[in-house]
Amino acid sequence: MMLRTLPARTLLFLGLCLTGRRGLASAPELREQPKSIAVVGAGIGGAVTAYFLRQEFGTGVKIDLFEPGTVGGRLATEEIGGAEYEIGGSIIHPLNLHMKHFLDRLGLSQRRDVPSKMAIFDGEQLSFQESDWFIVNFLRMLWRYGFNFLRMQMWVEGILDKFMRIYQYQQFGYSFSSVDRLLHAMGGDGFLLLANQTLEEAMLGAGFSQSFLNEIVVPVTRVNYGQSVRINGFVGAVSLAGAESGLWAVDGGNKMVCSGLLYHSKAQLIPARVTAISTKQRPMRTGGMGLSMYEVNYVGDSGSAHSLYDIVIVAAPLHQGLSQIAFQGFNPPIPSHFPGRYHQVVVTLVRGLLNTSFLGVTDPPSEFLVSDILTMEHKDSVISSLSSVDPVQVPSGYSRPPASVPKVWKIFSPRPLTEAQLSGMFLSRDVVREKRWLAYPLYDRPLRRTPPFVLHERLYYLGAVEWAASAMEMSAISARNVALLAHHRWHGQAGKIDQEDLHIRLRSEL
Repeated sequence: MMLRTLPARTLLFLGLCLTGRRGLASAPELREQPKSIAVVGAGIGGAVTAYFLRQEFGTGVKIDLFEPGTVGGRLATEEIGGAEYEIGGSIIHPLNLHMKHFLDRLGLSQRRDVPSKMAIFDGEQLSFQESDWFIVNFLRMLWRYGFNFLRMQMWVEGILDKFMRIYQYQQFGYSFSSVDRLLHAMGGDGFLLLANQTLEEAMLGAGFSQSFLNEIVVPVTRVNYGQSVRINGFVGAVSLAGAESGLWAVDGGNKMVCSGLLYHSKAQLIPARVTAISTKQRPMRTGGMGLSMYEVNYVGDSGSAHSLYDIVIVAAPLHQGLSQIAFQGFNPPIPSHFPGRYHQVVVTLVRGLLNTSFLGVTDPPSEFLVSDILTMEHKDSVISSLSSVDPVQVPSGYSRPPASVPKVWKIFSPRPLTEAQLSGMFLSRDVVREKRWLAYPLYDRPLRRTPPFVLHERLYYLGAVEWAASAMEMSAISARNVALLAHHRWHGQAGKIDQEDLHIRLRSEL
């Protein structure tokens, strides 16, 4: 899982790509560039899309970004006691190359790492508690699960090695018209099989024990996606990768990436809600049929308005409860809502004194230094996880206090916590903040069919990729793919779409 697993030649060209050069990514334009592009949604996906659209189409195109709420979307913070805490997307994997590039491009830095310890709660007591000593943790895992833990790391590493191919494809300007084609370019039929079976089926088929899945893998999927091992195997692998070492976050808050990319894209932020998208013909001055364009209708503080665009990219979920966009006059019709539901996760931040006996802990709270408590699945589950959290700007000399000291805890739960439940978990509390997110898809079955990237000739949907896996980097990969796809389709460059001949291209161009 280290970068050295990629060939040095590949890393060289990845470097050329990720420094923002267009290089080999786009061939010379075959027609006039578009004059205007609309992006709907200013979360991480929309902000990254605007950034890559600027790279692909140059400085002459007008890019409008529609967002009725706060820039950052599901990347957000909450203020408690003068400090900010992550309440949305929190962790980034060390091999997430797009996110690392954005950090360098925007002059941001990684948050200072604070050592942490993990435990697993079975509903009555801590079934596993991490030690300060690696050898102790290793022997405990070996005694209970044999080599399942090491084999899981190797299994995830093999998937990550294939996943990394997408950066090579995108560096050379390859794009894909569907999620299935994108997954196949990464990992061939194996990735499609993985996405079309549950994580449980995939891991049992690979020889992992059921007890290992129930006691180790389920807690990881619950903390990352609030769901069990019955999610699809691909998102399950992404979840397991999110439990590895080396995870990081942005100093000052992950949402800073969104605002920074919006600034660098030179896009115009329009604080308005898009209500409808339809096709229109712009008349020519000389008469006759004009260019087909998209009319975007929206409502802002100053009332209703509309504008015409050559290209429109929807970077907000088109699902029930999350979208009110009507697609008018399209043949065949475009649904306002695609099948499937988003999973609710309730994030509760509590500043208080933890009741360690709630976890079955008998040691004095002053000796309880665990920061992350993952949970097994059981009938009386109230929470998915409980974590001691650090501010998004870690002060100099900061160290995480023990449980005997009031501090800020983050709780993931499927439903809002009652006063009685909070009272059972905390001896005292003076601040409680709750945020209900429709955070990611409900992965209640294998990935059978995803929404398309291409909704119409020049109308694209970024969120299709979330049904394979939802993560900041997945949104960035989708944004890069859609920006390339829009560019190639505008210029008629079919040879850069749905091609998997990268090895041939490498030999011919190097």
